[in-house]
Amino acid sequence: MSAPPVDNLHRVAFWFLRHGETDWNAQDLSQGNVDIPLNETGLAQARSASLLLRNRGIKAIISSPLSRARVTADIAAAELGLPVQIDDGLREVSFGVQEGKPMAEWFQPWVDGLLTPAGAETFPALTARAVAAINRCISRPPIVLVVAHGALFRALRGAMGHEPNVRTRNAVPVWCEPPPSGETVWRITYAD
Repeated sequence: MSAPPVDNLHRVAFWFLRHGETDWNAQDLSQGNVDIPLNETGLAQARSASLLLRNRGIKAIISSPLSRARVTADIAAAELGLPVQIDDGLREVSFGVQEGKPMAEWFQPWVDGLLTPAGAETFPALTARAVAAINRCISRPPIVLVVAHGALFRALRGAMGHEPNVRTRNAVPVWCEPPPSGETVWRITYAD
């Protein structure tokens, strides 16, 4: 069952790109705010994503400050001939004591708002932060490319009326389109 959409997510279409793969992604470890770099696969994924983003009308690129997102954004920016701007609100969630540990039985209860690991950000707080950051990003002239993280996109999925706990593929552009008038669920389409 999907969560109700967050009323204050502005109805402006945008591209979202999760960073390329890291060694911790490959090992299914939660990264959170630990600044793990892209691995060779992740760099190749970012290069492939940059080609998929050509001729999409992108006018601005905004990235999380964490290096795995920033390097992914830099690769896209080189292909698109655009600068990268940083928005700290796009930073990945802090998983607290779970950072560096396997994504396990604690994760779904965290998404459901039933459990928050020690030192971690709550899922509702992440959702509020993600919506505010996206609203800042899409206040620029369209079309904007946002480069960020998997848990952050889970929060956005919930805000868009979708089941939040769905893994976002590494470095595959996602077109996020507001619902038509009278509807509440955004359209989410992978460009591959």
